[in-house]
Amino acid sequence: HAPSAEAAAEVHRSSHGLVADEIHEVEPGILPAPATGRRLFMDTHRIGAGLKADDVADAHRKDLAVQGRHDVSFLEYWVDEAEGVLHCLAEAPDADALLETHREAHGLVPDDVLEVVDGR
Repeated sequence: HAPSAEAAAEVHRSSHGLVADEIHEVEPGILPAPATGRRLFMDTHRIGAGLKADDVADAHRKDLAVQGRHDVSFLEYWVDEAEGVLHCLAEAPDADALLETHREAHGLVPDDVLEVVDGR
């Protein structure tokens, strides 16, 4: 949460000197699930032109319907329609569980899956 992209960048710059390559405003969609402290994974789908937030919401609902079968909990997702990119944040036992959830739900497998680690 920040009043502007410049304010968000300044927090990073003043606290540790690292700044983001890009900052995008996020508009709320489906409410996020609460985190439980399990391993976190961020997956990225580079779909390209034509990606629409409404279509992503439909796919996300399908993920939510099957996530329990793979011990996955999708927490949040972000859509950049202009770039055609989707990021999903989920708790999962491993990256394979996350991939299997996407395969079963709608068949759209992400281009990348990275574990989110604490930077302390």
